[in-house]
Amino acid sequence: MWTVVYMAQNKEIAEKLKSILEEEGILVKINPISQKEKNDNYFEVSVPEGEVEEAHSIIIEKGF
Repeated sequence: MWTVVYMAQNKEIAEKLKSILEEEGILVKINPISQKEKNDNYFEVSVPEGEVEEAHSIIIEKGF
């Protein structure tokens, strides 16, 4: 099962985080989320359930 670990405000941030997590050996999926109130897209960054703690540690370490 995949778990959302981060909500990115744009695709650039989502892709940057994906790259960082993949460099650490974590599988990552990005899914766009449309906001009806705004034209901006948000993106869910998801990892496998077993890698959530490691992903959170990396996200905090890298300052996201």
